[in-house]
Amino acid sequence: MATINIKRIYKPAEETDGFRILVDRLWPRGISKEAASLDLWLREIAPSTELRKSFHSSSAPDKWGEFKTAYLAELKQNEAVKELAVIINKNDTVTLLYAVPDEEHNHALLLKQFMEGGV
Repeated sequence: MATINIKRIYKPAEETDGFRILVDRLWPRGISKEAASLDLWLREIAPSTELRKSFHSSSAPDKWGEFKTAYLAELKQNEAVKELAVIINKNDTVTLLYAVPDEEHNHALLLKQFMEGGV
C-alpha cells in the first residue's frame, strides 16, 4: 500500500508527492493546470455539493463533527473509492490535494484516514 499524503494545492509540486490527485469537486481558484501538476482530478470523491455548501456556510466548531459523519457515510457509498484504492495499490506515494485553507478540518484529511482504515 502506498504512503498517502495530503497537501494544499497552492503549495508547489514536489517529486516526493508521487501520484498527485486533486480531490476537490471544484477547480481551485488561481491555479493553472500546469501549476497543479496533476496526475488525476478525482472530483467524484469530494463531498457532495450539498454537504460542501452546508459545511462552508457556517464557522461553528460543531459543524466539523456533523460534516465528518456525513462525509464518511458518503464515502461508504462512493464508487470513486474503488478507483482511488486501485491507484493507492499501484503507487508508492499518493498525494491528495485540496484547496481549503484549514489544514486540520478538511475532507482530504478524512479521505486519507478512510483509505488507511483509520475511521
